[in-house]
Amino acid sequence: MSEAIPVNQPLLDGNEKKYLNQCIESGWISSEGPFVKEFEEAFAARVGRKYGIAVCNGSAALEVAVAALGIGKGDEVILPTFTIISCAAAIARAGAIPILVDCDLFTWNMQVEKIEAKITPQTKAIMVVHIYGLPVDMNPVLELAEKYNLAIIEDAAEMHGQTYRGKPCGSFGEISTFSFYPNKHITTGEGGMLVTDSSKIAERCRSLRNLCFNPHKRFVHEELGWNFRMTNLQAALGKAQLERLDEFCDRKRQMGRRYNELLADIPGLQLPVEKTDYAENIYWVYGIVLKDEVPFDAAEAMKRLSQHKIGTRPFFCPMHEQPVFHKMGLFLGESHPISERLARRGFYIPSGLALTEEQIKRVAEVLKEVMK
Repeated sequence: MSEAIPVNQPLLDGNEKKYLNQCIESGWISSEGPFVKEFEEAFAARVGRKYGIAVCNGSAALEVAVAALGIGKGDEVILPTFTIISCAAAIARAGAIPILVDCDLFTWNMQVEKIEAKITPQTKAIMVVHIYGLPVDMNPVLELAEKYNLAIIEDAAEMHGQTYRGKPCGSFGEISTFSFYPNKHITTGEGGMLVTDSSKIAERCRSLRNLCFNPHKRFVHEELGWNFRMTNLQAALGKAQLERLDEFCDRKRQMGRRYNELLADIPGLQLPVEKTDYAENIYWVYGIVLKDEVPFDAAEAMKRLSQHKIGTRPFFCPMHEQPVFHKMGLFLGESHPISERLARRGFYIPSGLALTEEQIKRVAEVLKEVMK
């Protein structure tokens, strides 16, 4: 009987064990350990930034980013509706107002041409979120930010190793964030990173992630922060993973190209865009959208694949359809048709770094059967 193929399985066969053993042998397992600073510096350098601030996960990175930029009550932040809830949650929790933009049918990223119409005197920032494998077209966004004096928060959680016109994702705007969840190109189990070129913003982020301890009177607090620190154990994993980022990116692109070959002749499937004029797809995940002629939706396709032990995951549920935000009085009556379509007809298939050629072939065979 065939073994199950998980939607993601990380590769941990580099220096991970060696560095973790160093943590254990030295006793340095907390956030005070040396791997944290080493990982921060190496990661920041990799994405062309001056400062890196490691945190416990990517959602925490977004919370800190919003707070560090002083975004608060009554401020508006423009972001895509087609994204993970962490993005809108960080804005809403700060007392600010998320303003949504629909996504593109083929790249799945926010429609940058729709941003300007959403800008008001209350707009303070644009939160750019690169989705699934291709980056947002950044130049028009950077021009708008300059024209209207807006900050840019760049959520590059899914973009380790990706570039936009040759410049690293994570190098744009005031502050960028990353996630190191196990399905990312670099994983620390759980973990995240903020990167910036501003020493002032970096210092603010370090304070916010560390309960805003007073540097002179430790347990006297002028404001509220969070305990969002990354442990030395997590950073040890991250350092080992970062050493192999180029290899991992090459591997992901090879997997994406292989799926493209094997799935090209299956009718009814919209496959990921291979490249745009500003980037080549990095295939963080291999997403599929069922075309209109397919008589079932993504949930049914995933159910059928599950019966063959093929792991899948649905596309994001758009922010304007989230019950929690409706309860807060947000996005009532809003419609963003492309994001709605992707949410109902999009899903992704196994695409973790540990995926083998045999597994890719089997996934393609089963998908062919399912689509008959």
